[in-house]
Amino acid sequence: MAEFKRPKNEEEFNSNFKLKKPLMNKTQAYYESSRCLFCYDAPCMNECPADIDIPLFIKQIHTGNVEGAAKTIYDSNWLGNACGVVCPTGVLCEGACVYNEQEVLPLQIGRLQNYATRSVIDPGKHLYKPGIENSRKIAVIGAGPAGIACACELRILGYAVDIYEAKDKPSGLMVYGIAPYKISNKEVLDETSYLQEQLGYNIIYNKAISSKEQLLDLEQNYDAIFLGVGIGLTAYRGLLGEDKNGVIGAVEFIEELRMNHSNTKVGDKVIVLGGGNTAMDAASEAARMGATNVLLAYRGPKEKMKAYGFEYELAISVGVNSVFNASPVEFIGNDAVEAVKFKNEKGEDLIIECDMVIKATGQEKQGAFCDLIDELEVDSDTKIIVNAENNQTTNQKYFAGGDVINGGAEVVNAAFDGKLAAKGIHKWLNQ
Repeated sequence: MAEFKRPKNEEEFNSNFKLKKPLMNKTQAYYESSRCLFCYDAPCMNECPADIDIPLFIKQIHTGNVEGAAKTIYDSNWLGNACGVVCPTGVLCEGACVYNEQEVLPLQIGRLQNYATRSVIDPGKHLYKPGIENSRKIAVIGAGPAGIACACELRILGYAVDIYEAKDKPSGLMVYGIAPYKISNKEVLDETSYLQEQLGYNIIYNKAISSKEQLLDLEQNYDAIFLGVGIGLTAYRGLLGEDKNGVIGAVEFIEELRMNHSNTKVGDKVIVLGGGNTAMDAASEAARMGATNVLLAYRGPKEKMKAYGFEYELAISVGVNSVFNASPVEFIGNDAVEAVKFKNEKGEDLIIECDMVIKATGQEKQGAFCDLIDELEVDSDTKIIVNAENNQTTNQKYFAGGDVINGGAEVVNAAFDGKLAAKGIHKWLNQ
């Protein structure tokens, strides 16, 4: 029996996809911030990829300087609000909280971060202004977290910035690829608008950069180029029947859900293939959309899954079932998928009926795009090779960050990459 009813309208959709981390009120933030022990070695801060001074911003909240707390966060992380909501804090800052050693709930750092940043975003309190113009222009390809962070930092340093974005909205996977129970479209777009209003970078939407001619044009008209192109659509695995109706990639499914909400069509019996965090999101979403039965199928044992444990538990908690050591070999059906044939670890066949399959089995690399850029080197996994100190590629005019250099990590990693690259561009152009 389905845990959730199929949502027929926006109200029912929002009810099914209630946010995991709701916004704190002033009283909650005050009392939660009072729990901080302000450890001398700040283990929480050591686990933050963006190096946010966590004890400082928490103390600022507790003493009533919430605007100062927001600035402390944004000084380190240009996507401070989004990261406060979507970061896997349980394995980063909150996972390092000393309260864990005392069997006490860790400090809710993510929610405090969200509270502080929303306190300036919602009323539009500006914290920054562009640096003195230096007559130099930088092109940023991709308005995802890495591209936005790079643009913000470059504007502080006085550069003119044009971001070229293939789609019609900014923020990349934050709008198109993250489960809606983690963050709403409005919250994501409110933050990117807030940043753009202050810093004045330009975004050119519906402008994919996909040819060598376009890249050569950018090289001639800009002093440096930042690549924040992410990774591609769900990879085609070449399995028999993979092109049948009802077989969809997880990236494409999550994007459709984020854009169309209750209008998204979901089957009654859904099989989700994969063992990463994207698979967990897709399975949870299918269940929340009212599927009668959702089965998560992973080719290996449970302990080999790449997903965080809490993401798997969340999927199970909303009615998702799971099967392990099941490798898909064929999608069965006429025009539309009707079942999936698996092989178990003993080589035995297992046929499971379904009317929808969501593949969360990896995404296409950006190899074809990278091939368009002269002297740009990639590794064996088609990740762009960069200097770890400044994110400069082997073609010195190009810098890169985000999924295109790490193969797929967190929003906070992309935000850090973009900021690091901007500083690298500044140093390179002024050496």
